[in-house]
Amino acid sequence: MRAILTYHSIDPSGSVISVDESTFRRHAEWLAASLTRVVGIAELLELPPEEDGVSLVFDDAFENLASVGWPILRDLGLPATVFVVTGHVGGSNAWGGRDDPTIPTLPLMSWDSIGRLAEEGLEIGSHTRLHPHLDEVDDARLEDEVAGAAADIEKQLGSRAAGFAYPYGDLDDRAVAAAGSVHEWACTADLDTLGAGAMPLRLPRLDAFYYRRPGQLEAWGTTTFRARLSVRRAARDARRWAVGRGLA
Repeated sequence: MRAILTYHSIDPSGSVISVDESTFRRHAEWLAASLTRVVGIAELLELPPEEDGVSLVFDDAFENLASVGWPILRDLGLPATVFVVTGHVGGSNAWGGRDDPTIPTLPLMSWDSIGRLAEEGLEIGSHTRLHPHLDEVDDARLEDEVAGAAADIEKQLGSRAAGFAYPYGDLDDRAVAAAGSVHEWACTADLDTLGAGAMPLRLPRLDAFYYRRPGQLEAWGTTTFRARLSVRRAARDARRWAVGRGLA
């Protein structure tokens, strides 16, 4: 089974974007000792669908990745990718200047921190300039958010980001085309593994938040793991359907 495992913040708040340090360390240590290969996304896409492989990614570039998460991964020899919101580098995740009461507002890495981690082996991807809903912006704003963010990263780090993540997982055909014009692959928020027909610009992911309890991630690739994923995916799809019709 191939999949992309997504983290955001490593903190003790218990929010939907958070995994605490002890849980993250347990995940990383299990992956380092398991038979599941931990690889970058480009390599993951080259693995046979039946092979056990996982890519670790972090959205938003929280400072706690630099101070807590990356040192654990680096010491265990595990690769990872971080998706940077270039217009908020050195700031916080208060997108649009507004706090979200359901999640903690936390500091994001500076360009110096991002550059240092890149030199140590962390792959840098793009997450737009200002973290908007890409399916709601006009064409000019879409170009600025996607191509502009890629240009920011290239200017600061000297290399173009191969990967991209759609903020909130919101996308349409325009956003996919914009991502494909400057990136080799892009991640959605669709909850699934990578099947044989995985499309590089519409890659699904698994959210680490759903695997916090001991034994959940460790069941990787088993019938139990797949069944639990199917139930979780069905629940998410039902919630999205209800929200889209104003029922939730």
